[in-house]
Amino acid sequence: MMNYGIMNMASIPNIHRYSFVVAMGYLTLCHISRIYIFHYGILTTDFSGPLMIITQKITTLACQLHDGIGRQAEELTAEQNRLAVKTRPSLLEYLSYLLNFMSIIAGPCSNYKDYIAFIEGRHVHMKLLEVNWKQKGYDRLPDPSPTGAVMYKLCITLVSLILFLTLTKNFPMAYIIDNEFLDKTPFLSRLGYLYVVTQAAKPKYYFAWTLADAVNNAAGYGFSGVDETGTFRWDLLSNLNIWNIETATSFKMYIENWNIQTAAWLKRVCYDRAPWYPTALTFILSALWHGIYPGYYFTFLTGILITLAARAIRNNCRHYFLSSVPLKIAYDVVTWVVTQLAVCYTVAPFVMLAVEPTIKFYKSMYFHMHILSILVLLVLPIRPQAHSIRKPQNQAMLNSVKSKDK
Repeated sequence: MMNYGIMNMASIPNIHRYSFVVAMGYLTLCHISRIYIFHYGILTTDFSGPLMIITQKITTLACQLHDGIGRQAEELTAEQNRLAVKTRPSLLEYLSYLLNFMSIIAGPCSNYKDYIAFIEGRHVHMKLLEVNWKQKGYDRLPDPSPTGAVMYKLCITLVSLILFLTLTKNFPMAYIIDNEFLDKTPFLSRLGYLYVVTQAAKPKYYFAWTLADAVNNAAGYGFSGVDETGTFRWDLLSNLNIWNIETATSFKMYIENWNIQTAAWLKRVCYDRAPWYPTALTFILSALWHGIYPGYYFTFLTGILITLAARAIRNNCRHYFLSSVPLKIAYDVVTWVVTQLAVCYTVAPFVMLAVEPTIKFYKSMYFHMHILSILVLLVLPIRPQAHSIRKPQNQAMLNSVKSKDK
């Protein structure tokens, strides 16, 4: 309610800043209290999950309200202009957006305009109008059903649940820092086991996020349009792409397909608005949003280093392997292996949470990813990223007009 007051009474140029500070500050205080209440335990009474989703929604709405009321259309990117909120929400609209039953437990966070369009019954119709149906032989707009998408996603949740009950319990992450395991297992075997236990930890996320997506689809929310083959897509709120995750050949590709809606939130409230060091600030915000367990910060700070190193390697080396199919296949195989192992190395502290097991894990791995990433950044030239507080959506058009005038 405090943030609703901010959105209605704060100055427009600062509405997103005040809302962000209050929402993230309250969430952080709750994370701190969780440390003292649960002491690294995950209990059924944990309240932080729903609060994290609400924080995403509050900050998303505040930024989009700022874009719609406090900025000119020429200052916005195409996406910001599309999602900009032109009028302040009523109290009912605000509470409905934050607390609707479909996303209150496990998310995902959706954009305010998309949610309001769904509530008003315009959600599917708007997406269908983007297609010329007469050219496809339709006399009127089709009526896409979410049944197929829901059944498919429920099958994924069932498989994920079975894998969780069988694999996750049998391959605990804690075993990779067991003293006997470390003493008897060679380094390469430990790397292989790290990949196995990381794979075993994924099904619970696949289960929760896919089920949340299916719940929204079953309510009629999540239609994203029609693909090139004419198939109706219900992935507007999808939080992961399992195939792209498991076949990712770059750290960036992996991140973009894991927890998609949170990545989109981070991009819209931080990366697109950060005046400097957008990558580092985005990773730090992600760690702060997840909580104050030290393992989160080890994960995301390591993620910054590996992201920058992976970007440098790709920018400097990839073009040498595109000249022939065999070279491209070899490059893809090597980068897939490195990407999967880099992700495993990065996320292990996220599961361990505490400092002591994290340091023990890194020592057992000889800090190899940290060392390799630093060497890459020292040896390979870094191409500057063209980051801004983003260029206006019609900047190219304005430049074109100016060049013609000359």
